[in-house]
Amino acid sequence: MLSVSLAEIERSIRNVPDFPKAGIQFKDITPVLADGRLFRGVMEHLLAGVPIGGIDKVVGIDARGFIFGAAAAAILGCGFVPVRKKGKLPWTTHEQSYDLEYGSATVAVHVDAIRPGERVLLLDDLLATGGTAAATLALLETLGAEMVGMRFLIELAFLGGRARLGNHPVTALITY
Repeated sequence: MLSVSLAEIERSIRNVPDFPKAGIQFKDITPVLADGRLFRGVMEHLLAGVPIGGIDKVVGIDARGFIFGAAAAAILGCGFVPVRKKGKLPWTTHEQSYDLEYGSATVAVHVDAIRPGERVLLLDDLLATGGTAAATLALLETLGAEMVGMRFLIELAFLGGRARLGNHPVTALITY
């Protein structure tokens, strides 16, 4: 049995109006992270049904995805792979650019982070428009990853990001 309900986790997510700009309702997960019981509960929910030994690598997207991804890798006993913003990784990388509302961004992963055929679980805090997740997915496919699934704490369903992730299994714990 899971130690914390999704309703309790959702009640702990703080809504911050007009951040980072007017009209945005930012979903602040720091109260969840600050409470060890809630954080453990999020990890239990994110990893529900994922067998120990069933994943070779967990990928976390810069920056809050690192929190969940690293914790998941430790729990599952597998490797952790950070996907970072361009220019932040110290070695040879593959890069993938994607469009933002005003401009573009690029994510990168080390060329040797995942071997072809490795079973990969992608974790992040938020699925919104899906641009960052889709770019990350493209990077992982370039490396030959076998995508086991993508899991997010929060999905802003009204932004349609899930549609950009193809037929891969996508799970969101809390949907707005």
